[in-house]
Amino acid sequence: MFSGLKNHPFAVEAFFEHSIVLTFAVAKEQLKPLIPACLELDTFDDKYGFIAVAMVQTKQLRPKGFPGFMGNSFFLIGYRVFVRYTNKAGKHLRGLYILKSETNKRKMEILGNIFTHYNYTTTDIKQVESGDIRLFESVKSNFKVSLDIAEGEVPLPAASPFADWKEARRFAGPLPFTFRFDAERKDVLIIEGVRQNWTPRPIKVLDYRFSFFESLRIEGAVLANAFIISNVPYYWKKGKLETWQ
Repeated sequence: MFSGLKNHPFAVEAFFEHSIVLTFAVAKEQLKPLIPACLELDTFDDKYGFIAVAMVQTKQLRPKGFPGFMGNSFFLIGYRVFVRYTNKAGKHLRGLYILKSETNKRKMEILGNIFTHYNYTTTDIKQVESGDIRLFESVKSNFKVSLDIAEGEVPLPAASPFADWKEARRFAGPLPFTFRFDAERKDVLIIEGVRQNWTPRPIKVLDYRFSFFESLRIEGAVLANAFIISNVPYYWKKGKLETWQ
C-alpha cells in the first residue's frame, strides 16, 4: 500500500518562476548502463546521448485543484537522461529518466519521497544575482554554475555537437514524459507533464562544475546547450503503470 503512494497517485501543479537547463552531450556508450532495459537513449547522430541538469524555482507546488495558498515554493535540481520508450500501444514516447533529485527544503524531500520515486535529498543552495549574472552554488553537493542570462544573440557552447540553436532546441524540452522502471515487478511508471508558455531562450554559461558527473564516472561530457524558461504554469498528470514485456 505504502509503495503504491510513490507512483504519483494524484496530479500535481506548480508555477515555474524559472527553469534553467544545461544539457551535456556524452558518448552513448557511457549513458546506456545508467538507464533500465525498457528505455532507449534519445541520441543525436547515433553517437551522443544527453544528460541534463535542471535548476527550477517552483512556486505554489500542490495537488492539482488545490488553491494556490496551500502550495509551497521550492528550489529543485534534477539530473536526467534523455530517453525514449515504446508503450504497449506501440506509441513512441520521448522523455526523461531521473538519476538524482535535490531540493533546498526538507519538507520537499519528505513529501517528494512519499509520493514519488525521485529519491530527493536536501542540500544547501546559494543563489546570487548581479545584473544579468546568476550564480548557483552548493557546498554539500559540490556544484557551481555561473550564467549570463542577458537577452540577445548567444553563441552555442564551443564544443557543442549541434550546428545551430535550431538543432539544439530539439534537446531543450519540453519532454512530456518521465519514466521509472520497477525491475522486480517489470512495471513502467509513466508520468506526463503538461505546460504552457514553454519558450526556451539560449543563455551563456560562464563556468560550471558538477561533482555528480564524477560519481557516475562520466568522462568527456561537453556542454551542448543551455536555456532558460520563465513564468511557466505546469502540472503533472497522475502516474500510469504498464507492464513491460
